[in-house]
Amino acid sequence: MTSGYVKDLSALTMLASGVEMPMEHQVDLVTPNDRFFLCHVEPTPLVNADDWSLSVTGDDLTRPLRLSLADLQAMEQVDLRCVIECAGNQRQLFEDVLDEPLNRRPEETELRWTLGGVGMADWRGVRLKDVLERAGISPDAHHVIPFGVDTSDEEPDGSCIPLAAAKALNPDTLIALEMNGEPLPADHGFPARLITPGWVGTYSIKWLQRIEVTREHRWVSRNTFRYVMMGDAWADGDWGPARGPQITEHPVRSSLALPWPQATLPSGRNRLHGFARGGEEAIIHVAWSCDDGATWRDAELLSPTQKYAWVQFAFDWDAVPGEHAIMTRASDAAGRTQPMTQPFNDGGYLFHMVHPHPISVTG
Repeated sequence: MTSGYVKDLSALTMLASGVEMPMEHQVDLVTPNDRFFLCHVEPTPLVNADDWSLSVTGDDLTRPLRLSLADLQAMEQVDLRCVIECAGNQRQLFEDVLDEPLNRRPEETELRWTLGGVGMADWRGVRLKDVLERAGISPDAHHVIPFGVDTSDEEPDGSCIPLAAAKALNPDTLIALEMNGEPLPADHGFPARLITPGWVGTYSIKWLQRIEVTREHRWVSRNTFRYVMMGDAWADGDWGPARGPQITEHPVRSSLALPWPQATLPSGRNRLHGFARGGEEAIIHVAWSCDDGATWRDAELLSPTQKYAWVQFAFDWDAVPGEHAIMTRASDAAGRTQPMTQPFNDGGYLFHMVHPHPISVTG
């Protein structure tokens, strides 16, 4: 694959409260810090590391803690290569592919992400498990709740979302201090952020300031009416105070690294590539079709298959002039494969079905 990135800001697409990197500019495996997508509720908080500390409190701890950045840096540091993807990434495809109108929740501002609300970085930091055990987390802990510095009308005490204790105690869940070999940039959570591999990006809270551990289920905006699946497919369920089931792990999906909603390519042999990713399992296979799914061919996997990471795939396509569409379909180590269709949800979350990518081929 060709190396290098477009460095001017025109390569980024501005959204209502975020910035996506068009997928066609993702040509290498790891996304550089200055090309990683952004999604904020408020402007980026600027945190002074000398004055910052992380408190670990709650009714299911025996030794509450307050840790400085130096305290965290003195603990064992571990590395993790992991995809971070917004739960609403590819939301626009519900409208473009399935003709389902978006913005069905008038109280929410839905970012019309296309393909670029996703990236992969090498994170380095402290296991959240190590911090929680140091604080004396008890076996009956139910929720671990990270709080960020950034606030909103819905979250006046800081952005937060309850995390199941089992996920918090997974040794791969990190308090990250570095991103791609550098201290966390301000836009990505300096001085510390959570990384919850395999789960949607809202759990990877940035600008950490507090972690609370509870023995009871905690309801907040992000697990009652924001990051939940709402719509006809979930209308008959009993979700308690929530409006639908909570979104956690990513589904399996794949994207071509081409402009959306249409790419233009010359006739002849074209080397196309893209990225396939899932949740907590490794992607092990990607297929592609140029005849509306009548025939599937194996794509070449260009990078290692490992959990939490995406796989770069590629294939050669002999294109003739005209209008075409190419589909890709990924499978993971647990046997999950992208579906050919999926139900719409009112938040436009987790678009992951196999979809045609329109391509115009010139003579």
